[in-house]
Parts: sequence; structure tokens; C-alpha cells
Amino acid sequence: MVKGTYATDYGLIRIDRTGQAEAFDAIGRRYDEAFRQKDGRLSAGAWLIASLPPGSRVLDLGCGTGLPTTRRPADAGLEVVGVDLSPGMLRLARKSVPGATFHRLGLADLRPAGPHDLGRFAVAAFFSLLLLSRAEIPLALRTVRHLLVPGGLFALSMVEADVDAFAIPFLGNTIRVSGYLREELYEVIEAGGFEILGESSYTYAPAVADVPPEEQVFLCCRRRD
Repeated sequence: MVKGTYATDYGLIRIDRTGQAEAFDAIGRRYDEAFRQKDGRLSAGAWLIASLPPGSRVLDLGCGTGLPTTRRPADAGLEVVGVDLSPGMLRLARKSVPGATFHRLGLADLRPAGPHDLGRFAVAAFFSLLLLSRAEIPLALRTVRHLLVPGGLFALSMVEADVDAFAIPFLGNTIRVSGYLREELYEVIEAGGFEILGESSYTYAPAVADVPPEEQVFLCCRRRD
């Protein structure tokens, strides 16, 4: 059973991004150095690319440095747009993937009837939803559903953990993360209007001392219409 309090509109919750983008500005390239093994991202990204017709548009939510999630579909000839709240990460992404388009935006900026309309896409969101509070995650999923073409594909990943906006040390900085245990994560995704087509998980130990081992969950989903 899904736990917690869920808002029905962005106006009903307080969105606090204090320090999150600044932490990733400071982290920069060290993120890719700490998380060298990206098998889950590569596999889920390959599924997305293989499932899309030529010329499709892909939106990378929380694109970070652009590696590998933004670069792979761009190299495959797809039209790719990346969004992130960290100016430092966006600078790196623009250098890494010059063929993609990047915007400094968050999910709340892309909400239905929100201030920015980038069009419709297939969507990848690898470890970006975990930077939101649990109250905001269902709203974020509603936004993702809005961004998808009808029957559109959505690849995402989370870290399996029963936490809500929990402060953790991360590569010499502090960030706040949320997560769910596996069955609850499935419930949240399905309640958001998605069919889960495939799932994989990886136990991963980052190559730094201050980030503990984690269970990474990757889901390949389709929008239910």
C-alpha cells in the first residue's frame, strides 16, 4: 500500500530545491567518476532507442553531464532534449553532446499548463525523481505522462529505499533523496498512469567512500491511454 501524503496540484505543496542544484554544480565530473558502471542506464536506454521509430524525440529529465543517456539517442539519430537545474551539469552536457538541445528547467516547469511547453517526447528519467519529495513524485509522474506522445515510452530509475526527502552525504556535498521499496514503487508508477513493461535491478557500490552501496531499480514503461 502506498504510504505518505500526496498533493493534487503543485500549488498545494512547498517545493524546496535549496542547495540541490548547487550540490551538483560542485560535483560536476566527479559524478561520472564515482558512478562508472552504468549498465542499468545503458540497458534501459538501449530499450528506449530500439523501441522508437526514426526521427523520434527523446527528453532526458535530469540530464546531468549528458553521459550516457543524452548521448546515446543523439548518436542514434534521434532528436534529444535535456533538462537539468544545475548550470554546471548543463555546461558539461553541452560539451559532451553538442547535437542535443539543453534547457535549465525542472519538472515543475514542464507541468501541464505550466510556463514551458517543449512538445511531446519519449522520456528518460534516470535518478531524477529521487531528488523530489514523495509528495511531489506523483505530480512529476503526471507531468511525465503529459510530456509523452500517446502510448509513449518512459524509462526511469530509482534507488530502492524507504525514505522521503532524506538528507544524505553525497560526493562531499549534501542532497535530499526520496525512494520506495520495490512493491510500493510499482504501485506509484502504475497509479501514475503507466504500464510497466520490464524491470531490472543492480546492486551497485560507487567508487567513493561517502556514498553507500545501493539497489538501483530500472523500469521500462508505457503510458496508458
